Amino acid sequence: MTIELPRVPDFEKAGGLVPAIAQDAENGQVLMMAWMNREAFDETLATGQAVYFSRSRNKLWRKGEESGHQQQVESIFIDCDADTVLMKVHQHGAACHEGFRSCFFRQISQDKTEIIGQRLVNPDDVYGKK
Repeated sequence: MTIELPRVPDFEKAGGLVPAIAQDAENGQVLMMAWMNREAFDETLATGQAVYFSRSRNKLWRKGEESGHQQQVESIFIDCDADTVLMKVHQHGAACHEGFRSCFFRQISQDKTEIIGQRLVNPDDVYGKK
């Protein structure tokens, strides 16, 4: 049996943007999810630095361009449908714009929501007051 192996996500099938999950290469922690278009994917592949597409700004977002909290990409995977990217990265600083290592710092249970992460930086210090 031969399995066809796509080299890039199927951006056309996905409407131009695919989810991109950043996972800590050392401990497996999921750090964040963002979006990639073909240009962001190609630049990430070429430079080894995570590049995403910001839907709110409608432009490429080079992770760390404002904060300095870059992601060095160790490996890139695409899922079986070729419509999701998983990157194993070395995170420098906080991955989350709220100053946490991971964007997934809120744990939800039936009774409550609690913060389970520790804020590494004050976002106002990194991005300025909004």
